[in-house]
Amino acid sequence: MDAQETKKTVVCIEDEPEMIDLVRLILGRKGFELIGAMGGREGLETVRRVKPDLVLLDLMMPDIDGWEVYQQMKADPALKDIPVIVVTAKAQSIDKVLGLHIAKVDDYVTKPFGPQELLQSVEKVLGMERAEESPNR
Repeated sequence: MDAQETKKTVVCIEDEPEMIDLVRLILGRKGFELIGAMGGREGLETVRRVKPDLVLLDLMMPDIDGWEVYQQMKADPALKDIPVIVVTAKAQSIDKVLGLHIAKVDDYVTKPFGPQELLQSVEKVLGMERAEESPNR
């Protein structure tokens, strides 16, 4: 591993504090800075303020759901290029997942997810996979 580049900032928009803590734990070990935002409204404000490298977005939230947050981000020229990884519950219907492809989200993980799964998704979306692991060369 080469020297730590500047820390990447990730905003996790989620309505469960323990989920934010879990993500902070997983990503913190890899040197990411995680900023948690409780719910969609706070999430949007945080993203506008911080302009993170990546957003982890839970779809199911009581105030503004994840789709609404996603659409508002994509409609905002200052935010539209920030990659988004959507977090969905296993039980969510297939149309949600199909919607992800149509909406062009960068990736998604389903809860419950393992640390490795989350890290792989984050590193993939941020283009951080180490080149020697790339199979197609």
